[in-house]
Amino acid sequence: MLNVLLAEDHNIVRNGIRMLLELDQTIHIAAEAGNGLQVLDLLRNGIDVDVVLADINMPELDGISLIAKLKALKPEVKVVILSMHETEKYVTAAFVEGASGYLLKNVSSEELLFALKHIHQGGRYLCAELAIGMLDKAIQQGQSSIPSDLPKIDISLREMEVLQLIAEGLTNSEMSDKLFISKRTIEGHRQNLIDKTGSKNTAALIRYAIQNKLIN
Repeated sequence: MLNVLLAEDHNIVRNGIRMLLELDQTIHIAAEAGNGLQVLDLLRNGIDVDVVLADINMPELDGISLIAKLKALKPEVKVVILSMHETEKYVTAAFVEGASGYLLKNVSSEELLFALKHIHQGGRYLCAELAIGMLDKAIQQGQSSIPSDLPKIDISLREMEVLQLIAEGLTNSEMSDKLFISKRTIEGHRQNLIDKTGSKNTAALIRYAIQNKLIN
């Protein structure tokens, strides 16, 4: 069971996220908070939490400031930022402080669930929209290079199809409909691709695929 603490100061938004996550029987909403100070109080009082899903803009203690304090208090608890801010400075600040993930609030339900489970298993995650945007910028600036000595990996035809669709920005649900396979199977292929390429998240997976000319 994945125990999640929701930290969001807007009740309507927090209620919507809670209802979405509760549809997955492997996720339990352990507690809710309206600001970072409440998150710290809940953890000090012994709430069992695996992941804190936090907004950036919260009163009293914002999401970025919360990360370092939470890591000092409960270093084993993962922090995932859910935000409307898509600028690199926020993304960088979050990961520098110790966040395990950064998602935009317009992320699909499938990607949100995948990200939380991937992070719970020890990975890190940057939502596909941000990852592709930052990757495009890096390529345009000529910052990407193609190593000649990367190891070859065995990727199946189906995994290649899924990889191409991931690069095109399709959700798990859209890929499921397009390939006529279940979303669970899609999630399995995505995780296999991440594991086989040694990637930490979707952004690294796409970068690997481009560097090795696996996708157009």
